[in-house]
Amino acid sequence: MRYRTFREFYPFYLTQHRHFGTRLLHVFGTSLVLINVGWALASRQPRLLLLAPLLGYGPAWLSHMLCERNRPATFTYPLWSLAADFRMFSDILTGKERLFT
Repeated sequence: MRYRTFREFYPFYLTQHRHFGTRLLHVFGTSLVLINVGWALASRQPRLLLLAPLLGYGPAWLSHMLCERNRPATFTYPLWSLAADFRMFSDILTGKERLFT
């Protein structure tokens, strides 16, 4: 199925992130990215931003391999997956989504 809107895509994204370990590693990776971006800006070292993809995707892809045993949605929907990761991160921190499913 091809998703035409983010609103259609996000519920699918959540089905690909059902396990605690997957969500935990995504939250960890997204946190590392945000810390990295903040540090790069605060220290005026834009080269540090080159680490952001590794810090974010490393834990996320590892979680799909070890916990979900599925193919990350990033490979099919790269931009919507990135947006969905930040949405899930926000939803978990605000209590709209649970870390434990």
